[in-house]
Amino acid sequence: MDRTPEPELMDDLGQARAYAEADFEEPNRMFVDLFLSRFPEWDGQGAILDLGCGPGDIVLRLARAFPACDVTGLDGSAAMLEFACAALAESGLDDRVRFVRGLLPGAQLPRPRYQAITSNSLLHHLHRPGVLWEAISELAGPGAPILVMDLMRPGSRDLAQKIVETYAAEEPPVLKTDFYNSLLAAFEPGEIIEQLREAGLGGLRVEAVSDRHLAVWGRMPGV
Repeated sequence: MDRTPEPELMDDLGQARAYAEADFEEPNRMFVDLFLSRFPEWDGQGAILDLGCGPGDIVLRLARAFPACDVTGLDGSAAMLEFACAALAESGLDDRVRFVRGLLPGAQLPRPRYQAITSNSLLHHLHRPGVLWEAISELAGPGAPILVMDLMRPGSRDLAQKIVETYAAEEPPVLKTDFYNSLLAAFEPGEIIEQLREAGLGGLRVEAVSDRHLAVWGRMPGV
């Protein structure tokens, strides 16, 4: 099945609210667990940058997992960041967490380099996926852990619909539609391997981590 791109930004307030209120406990917990399991030796010092942070749940989870670390979440959607800032205000983590509105490339960030970079469910939104890999190459410090998780495009529209009904049957219609469109916009593992090769990041690993998610992980070259 060919890829069908979707809009890069989720800027509608109702759409952002549905996303912020949806039950992403399983994949968001899996994301942090993946980071902890793939980089068990990382000392959690320095700063993490989360690209495409959405309503900020993973940013807050990472901050709780690494109490000595500052975490910055970047997103281009003002609507998403409204919910992220509301969650931050209730978290007690405002001394170590910040959210920044900006687009890749060219976002204005508080640091030139980060000691770890993460991203969840951003890649499939990008019309030019190389933007993500270029940003990681530019912003990750030497040896920085990298973890990117995203949806994995199924083999047919029927299979995409079955995945939606299996995992989002109780969610609002707008979220089910977004999930379906996101599955159609996602990349296959082989496509991502080629993206990494072109970006000079061929040392990163690509693996399926569920029936609908894949992860790209590894460390930036350097000491």
